[in-house]
This record gives sequence, C-alpha cells and structure tokens, in this order.
Amino acid sequence: MTNSKALQGPGTTSEVSLQQIELARLIEQYTATEGVYQTAIAPLSMYRCSQPTQPTHALHKPALCIIAQGQKQVMLTDELYEYNSAQYLVVTVDLPVMGWVSQATPEVPYLSFKLELDPREIGDLIMSSEQLVRRGDNPGRGMFVSKANTGLLDAVLRLIRLLETPQDIAVLAPLVTREILYRLLRDEQGGILQQIAMSGSQAQHIVKAIELIKRDYKLPLRIDSLAREANMSSSSLHQHFKAVTAMTPLQYQKQLRLQEARRLLFAEIGDAATAGHLVGYESPSQFSREYNRMFGAPPARDAARLRASEPAVANEA
Repeated sequence: MTNSKALQGPGTTSEVSLQQIELARLIEQYTATEGVYQTAIAPLSMYRCSQPTQPTHALHKPALCIIAQGQKQVMLTDELYEYNSAQYLVVTVDLPVMGWVSQATPEVPYLSFKLELDPREIGDLIMSSEQLVRRGDNPGRGMFVSKANTGLLDAVLRLIRLLETPQDIAVLAPLVTREILYRLLRDEQGGILQQIAMSGSQAQHIVKAIELIKRDYKLPLRIDSLAREANMSSSSLHQHFKAVTAMTPLQYQKQLRLQEARRLLFAEIGDAATAGHLVGYESPSQFSREYNRMFGAPPARDAARLRASEPAVANEA
C-alpha cells in the first residue's frame, strides 16, 4: 500500500518563487551537462537531468535535498515521498531507498541541490541554544518532506554564491551551513532532526544500530546482540528501528546486502552465486529469489540490463 508524504500544490509566496528562480539559475550555471556535480564546498552537490529517470536503488545518507525545477519521487519500503520546488526533503539517517526524477524536460531540466548533514554539527548547535531543544523522545521517521520557506532558501542561496568567491569558502561556508541547520531545526519537523543528535535519545540508539548493521552486514544478524550493543532491549530496538526506518533490522540488512550484490554484478565481480556469497548469502537460490523480488529480474539478467543502459546515478539529491 502506498503512503504518500507529499505536500500538494505549489503553496509558495511570491518571495519564495523568486528565490526558486534564482536557485535554478545558479544550479544551471554550475551544471552544464547531465549528472551530479560535486562542488568546492565538500558537503554540497548539485544535479541536472533533462528527462524522467528509471528508479534507482541507493543508500541515502543524511542530507537536505532541495529542488529548484522539476519533481522527484522517493520510495522508502511502501511509503512514497514526492517533492518539488515548493518543498524540501530531509533524510536524517542512512536509509535504503528507491528514487527517480518524475518531471524533467530539455527545456525545463530537473535541477537540485543536496547538502550532506553531519549529526555532530547538529548536536553542537542544539547545545548552544536552549530554544532549539524540543521535548519528547519518540523517534520519528528518518525521512520527511516540509514546505520551503524564505529563511531557508536565503541561506541556501548564500551558500551556493560562495562558489563565486573560493577564497571565502573556508571561513564562511561553515557559518552559512550552521544557519541552514538552524533553519531546519526551527522548522515544523525540526524535532525529528534534533533526535538523531541528542545524546541518549532513542533515535541515537537506532543510529548506533544502523552503524553496526552496516559494519557487519555480511554476518548473520543476531537481534539480542545488536540490541545489547545499541544499549536497548530487543523489543525496544524492533519498535524504534521500524519507527525510524520503516523496516525491521533484518529487512534493513537484506536491502544492504542486495544493493551491494547488485554493485558487484554491475562491476562484473563474479557471477550471481559469487556475488550472493560475498554479501553473506549461504543459499544461491534464496539470493536469486530475494534479488528478483527487489530488482524485478534475476541477478544475471538485471546486471546485463544495467550494463546495457546508461549507468544510474546513485544517491543524487
């Protein structure tokens, strides 16, 4: 069942509309052709695409994603998140997702901005200002869509404009990034972002559990051991892990394994049985069955299809 998280309609003031036009102009200036562009500001990248894309599986890192033109859709298990220039997307923890550009043309290309988020910087900012602390420890979903606002877009525009004066980046980019984080924390869903940076919060325990699963994704998953290392009970781990990621720890591990196996097959590192074994599957038939279910084709056929097409851009904004 699809659960749409979109905020429908443009719903923007004239000021926000003008800011989005300027944002599109700046992104277009730094993205001459299709693809992802890393910038001189380390956590900042931009993306340009002139036509809708096929769904791409990726492990999405914590980030702020803003679209200047076009529209994108992201699936987290069975939840659909749609956003365009009227909204922004925030991912607070590493999440296996499937995403695709749904609106783009050569005349009006999809243009987007992504700023990777550092929980340590968020924690430092919260500690410096009591007004940013929101009470409550029930972790929310690790991905949300909110309405764009003038304060946030103004800071984003100033960050991008620093690319015009590279000598200013080292001093000013951290200050503007800190303002962007402040704007996110002050916005309507800032409490969700706060939770991943608050020491001892349930969300922080889930971040720890995610890191452990990523580290040992090839090994059999033992919930009792994982819960103990994350300083949680097994029942609390299961409840809060699903609240944040929309999946169980075992489902999360399976997504990591299958995405890595797909990468190995695309790079022609062994056959299907070898790829399955390298990511922790003991049974080739189970691997092929679960791979087919996730990617819509058996491993060998899917890998051949990927190599025959343009390489997919993973984890773009």
